Amino acid sequence: MPVEKLYTFDRSEALLERARHVVPGGIYGHQSPQLLSPGSYPNFFARGEGCRIWDVDGNEYIDFMCSYGPIVLGHRHPKVEKAARAQLEQLDCPNMPSERWVDLAELLVSITPWASWAVFGKNGSDATSWSVAVARARTGRNKVIMAEGAYHGSHPWCTPNPTGTTEGERMDVVTFEYNNSEDLRRVANEHRGQVAAIILCPFRHDVFHNQEMPAPGFHDGVRSLCDREGIVLILDDVRAGFRLHMGGSGEVLGLQPDLTCYSKAVGNGYAISTVLGREELRETAQQVYFTGSFFTAAASMAAAIATINALRDEDGIKKMEVAGTRFREGLDQQARSLGLRITQSGPPAIPFLTFDNDQAFERSRLWAGECARRGVFLAPFHNWFLCAAHGEADIDEALVATEGAFKVVKDKFGG
Repeated sequence: MPVEKLYTFDRSEALLERARHVVPGGIYGHQSPQLLSPGSYPNFFARGEGCRIWDVDGNEYIDFMCSYGPIVLGHRHPKVEKAARAQLEQLDCPNMPSERWVDLAELLVSITPWASWAVFGKNGSDATSWSVAVARARTGRNKVIMAEGAYHGSHPWCTPNPTGTTEGERMDVVTFEYNNSEDLRRVANEHRGQVAAIILCPFRHDVFHNQEMPAPGFHDGVRSLCDREGIVLILDDVRAGFRLHMGGSGEVLGLQPDLTCYSKAVGNGYAISTVLGREELRETAQQVYFTGSFFTAAASMAAAIATINALRDEDGIKKMEVAGTRFREGLDQQARSLGLRITQSGPPAIPFLTFDNDQAFERSRLWAGECARRGVFLAPFHNWFLCAAHGEADIDEALVATEGAFKVVKDKFGG
C-alpha cells in the first residue's frame, strides 16, 4: 500500500517570516494562521481555478472556504472575468459612476421581491454600519438589538474584539439569545421607545458554534415586533447571500426585512457590497452620508452583474445544495463507520462540522489540519462554503482526504 504523502509548506512559512517584519503579526484578521492549525495549513496562495486553489508551494486544494464566502461560482469564472476585463478596458475608478451603477441596482431590485432601491459600498462592514445609521435616522432612536455572539462586521459598534474602541461606541448595542423570542421581547421591552433597529443574520453562523436555523415562528415574531414598535429590521445576509435564494436568504427562511446587506458572494471575489431597501426608507437613505473613493468601481459592478446572471442561468444555487448534501452524507457515513460522534449544521451550501464533546476544538483543529495536509481546505472554527463549481468528482475526491483525517482523529482520541 503506498505511503500517504502529506503537504509541506516551506515557501509559505518563509513568506510569513518575511511578512512579520513588515506587517503587524504577518497576517491579521480572520485570515490569521492562528485561527487554523499552525503547521498544517499554508499561509499564502498563488492561484485558483473553479473549486481548486494552489498555495505558493504548489500544493493543490479542493476549496471549501471559497475565500471565506466570496467565491460563489468558482475561482476565475469565465463570464465574470470577461465582464470585469471588458469594463477595465474602459475605466474602473471614475469621477462619477459608470452605467454599471444603474444596471446593477436595477438587477438587484428586480430579483428582490420587497426592495425598491440599492446603494453600494466595498465590504460587509460598510453595509451593516450604514444600515444601522439609516435606521437611527429614520426612527430618531439610538439602540440596536443584535443576537449575542453574532458577527456584523469590524466597525467599532459591532467588532468582536473591542481593543482600540471606546465604551461609548458600543453602549447603544444590546443583545438577546438567538432563537429565544421571549428573550428578544424582554430586551425590546426594557428599551421600548429607544430601539432603532434589530439586526439579524438569516440563521446563526457564529464562529466556535454549531450553526442554528431559525426556530418555527421566530422570524414571524421578529417581523411582528418590528412592525408593532416601529423598529427597522435589518437582515445581515453578507455571509449567506446568493447561496440559498436569488432574492435573499429571507425568501427561504421566511423573513422580509426593511434593509438587507450583501457583500461576499455578490461579485464572485470582486470587492463590492450593497444594501437593498424598502420604498419607505428611500428618503432617509438619501440623507445618510455614505461614500468612498472606490464605491463606484465599475469593474466590480460588471463582475457582480455577471455573477448574478451566471448564478441564475447556470442554476448555481441548486448545484451548491446538491454538492453540499453529497459532501455532508459522505462525512456522516465516514464518521459513523469509525465510531466518531459529530454534529453537522447549517444549510448544505454553507455547512459546518464539529465533534461532540470537543469544547476546546482539539479534534476539530486536528481533523481540519489533516484535511488541509491532504488537499482539502476547510476551517476548524468557521462555517464552510460550497460554490457552483463543486461537482460530484470533486466531492468524492475530497471525501478520500476527509476519511484519512478522521482516521487520525480516531487514532489519537478514540471514539
